[in-house]
Amino acid sequence: MKFAKVTARLGGLGSDKWAVHIEGRRRAALGEPMIFLSIGEPDAPPPAAILDEATRQMHAGRLGYAEGRGEASVRHALARLYTRQTGRAIDESQFIYLPGTQSALYAAMMAVVDEGDEVLVADPYYATYEGIIAAAGGIKAPIRVDPDHGFHLKAADLEKAITPKSRVLLMNTPSNPTGAVFTRSEIEKIGKICERHDLWIISDEVYATMTYGNSVFSSPFDIPELEKRTVVVSSISKSHALPGLRAGWIAASAEFCNRCIPVTETMLFGSQPFIEDAAAFALDNHFPEIDAMKRAYEQRARALVKSLEGSKTVSARMPEGGMFVMVDVRKTGLSGEDFARRLLAEENVVTMPGESFGAGGSGHLRVALTVGVEEITEASRRIARLAERI
Repeated sequence: MKFAKVTARLGGLGSDKWAVHIEGRRRAALGEPMIFLSIGEPDAPPPAAILDEATRQMHAGRLGYAEGRGEASVRHALARLYTRQTGRAIDESQFIYLPGTQSALYAAMMAVVDEGDEVLVADPYYATYEGIIAAAGGIKAPIRVDPDHGFHLKAADLEKAITPKSRVLLMNTPSNPTGAVFTRSEIEKIGKICERHDLWIISDEVYATMTYGNSVFSSPFDIPELEKRTVVVSSISKSHALPGLRAGWIAASAEFCNRCIPVTETMLFGSQPFIEDAAAFALDNHFPEIDAMKRAYEQRARALVKSLEGSKTVSARMPEGGMFVMVDVRKTGLSGEDFARRLLAEENVVTMPGESFGAGGSGHLRVALTVGVEEITEASRRIARLAERI
């Protein structure tokens, strides 16, 4: 039987990248004690008030079909959020509600990329980006960023990477996996290059609420001159510890949303109204549980970095945002993949190899900050112990 070309383009770009995590789960199911630092799933419970709102709306009968663009409640809440963030009036027509950031990424890419178009992306990049680009028929154009300079994309490197086929810059701030946060100045410089070469900017901002130290979140959507070419994708999965609720969105110009709606309605027509109402409630209110969760991530990151300070073989730098730390194992002479597999086999610690996030992640591990300080510290001790043995 003949299959569509997309199945070949996506071969090996799915769960294969999570092989170490899957093996860890298999061993845990057999009763082996494992420390899981592989998946970015918040370990904190979500604010109870959001769950109560979802339940209330469900019992109120919000169980029918929803609008294809998203219910008015969530689109108006998003308009209020982005009006506050940007300092200018953002209209509810500038949003499409979708079940999670992954769906939003897929829809955005399908709306702006034709077969053979290049999508520029800082390398390392989130593990699903390669598949999203390939699904649209695009060509991934990675731009290596320097781990010794905080994994920040330089405007000059972007300019050098642009070709006549370049159509999109896919950016992620704060970054998964690197923890890099673009400054306003960096975004302005990058934005001018995108204007000069007429590039779309798809900006993945799912970790926007998680910045540490002196880092301040900025978005290309905040800059009026970049609004028409920027497509933001985000969700409440990480910000409100609700990954299973699947509540995400696209924020863009009204023109983009109008052109993208047929794409999203071909994928799925509407979502669960009671979940959209709960998402609106989450966006309109402040929750102390969320503040506590962010503080916990920062404390864990600092504990991990401090625990590795005494090692001459492995190291880590404090992330500027997000919920991950990149651990540098290059001095061991092993790839991130080989180190992660040995760490699993010999020390019962489950991480993600840096190579799962592109060639730019080679020689690194991505560690998720999803266990307490005690476990993070113990995992760090085991990482250092293995590195010294090697």
